[in-house]
Amino acid sequence: MSTKTAAAVAQVAAPPVGWEEARSRAYAIGLAAALPAVELPLADADGHTLAEPLTTRTDLPAFPTSSVDGWAVRGDGPWQVVGRVLAGHTPPPLTADGTTAEIATGAMVPAGTTAILRVEESTRTGDGRVAGTPRPVPEWRQPGEEAYAGEELLPAGTPVDPALIGLAASCGHDTLRVRRRPRAALLVFGDELLTSGPPGAGRVRDALGPAVPAWLRRYGCQVRPADVVGPVADTLSAHVAALRGALADADLICTTGGTMHGPVDHLHPALAALGADYVVNTVAVRPGFPMLLARLVDGDGRVRFVAGLPGNPQSAVVALVSLVAPLLAGLAGRPMPVLPEATLAAPIPGRGDYTHLALVRLDRVAGTAHPLRHVGSAMLRGLAGADGFAVIRPGTSGAMGDGVPVVPLPLLAGERAW
Repeated sequence: MSTKTAAAVAQVAAPPVGWEEARSRAYAIGLAAALPAVELPLADADGHTLAEPLTTRTDLPAFPTSSVDGWAVRGDGPWQVVGRVLAGHTPPPLTADGTTAEIATGAMVPAGTTAILRVEESTRTGDGRVAGTPRPVPEWRQPGEEAYAGEELLPAGTPVDPALIGLAASCGHDTLRVRRRPRAALLVFGDELLTSGPPGAGRVRDALGPAVPAWLRRYGCQVRPADVVGPVADTLSAHVAALRGALADADLICTTGGTMHGPVDHLHPALAALGADYVVNTVAVRPGFPMLLARLVDGDGRVRFVAGLPGNPQSAVVALVSLVAPLLAGLAGRPMPVLPEATLAAPIPGRGDYTHLALVRLDRVAGTAHPLRHVGSAMLRGLAGADGFAVIRPGTSGAMGDGVPVVPLPLLAGERAW
């Protein structure tokens, strides 16, 4: 027996990794291979991740700006009108007491201003002067009120969303340095799969080929139609060739099916033939335990990953949220995803020594998680109405009223689950 084959056999015989340990391993290996940084225009940065802290190039605001429409006054009134200040202009100073300049919201406050009188709280005297009583609190924003020049506003690893883009623009940035998005591919294994029409005559419809790329895009990956290949023939040579082809461009290759050791399960031998190292090989979780994550390193040091998803559809999604989500967080340089907690609205049984990921619908107002029906490994009906998976730890059961972690299903880029 060759050394490589012996190592592969030892990996197959190893006991399943605990679910939390598997998540930690996937994140750590991704972070160690974090993708390079690129400079993008603000308009193209949505959905990426900051590769360096966001700092402001100037004080925010950069100059004193009026918070209201009104009158910039100097000294006591009534005041003689000496000018008008609009946003986008640098006004002359007020040099004499008893003078005022009309001012618009957002306009630069003239030097010498002692107060701003709101237009709705002002009157005009018979000789055209402005009268009224300014409020005691200044009606303008001071330079640096929001941030001082050079101050860190958000750390590296922050997801870029429209709010962050607006903030970056407000403090003078035209581009952002962000992590390149991972390129992903999907290989669908299984001669029994149909790619169109209804199932029948012993063949089932491929549900993962259309669905997995959409999940991956929600995790921030680039997936082109040409990156989805299959069904791949149930031979070792076809599996090796498909993996080689995908590895040429992709940072992450997901596969569906073939993670066990049946007569037509060729993923493990194909990974051995390509010299892959297992990060995780089976996880103590139900459903979805025969998932895996492997790493391949080129001679030039380039790192790629293969995530083996089980063939049953719900199990495949469990593998996505368990291994792929933390891996991609690491590749993007983001923090390890923190799981929110919800209160169980009904009991959920445990799965012995395995972690149980149970589909739930969340009531975000009440903070409760409601278990769903139709949750078998091969079923998608429950998944279609779910917000995520409640985590029932090994050796426990979830009682009504228990607080449990919840693994959210991925949303569109930039959306927030809670």
